[in-house]
Amino acid sequence: MDIQVGGFLGFIILVLDIWAIVKIFQSGAGAGSKTLWIVVILLLPLLGLIIWFFFGPRGRGAT
Repeated sequence: MDIQVGGFLGFIILVLDIWAIVKIFQSGAGAGSKTLWIVVILLLPLLGLIIWFFFGPRGRGAT
């Protein structure tokens, strides 16, 4: 049971990380900022996702 729950939660986090990376690419932030956010999300999947959600670049017009 633990493996199934952990695997499911891991899959959800993976999907959310991919979604966040796509949103980062679509943002209007500079290349350096995009690279930094992607590295943070890849190195810290759950924590990076939470930090990006609150402090990351927004939409196409964001900086």
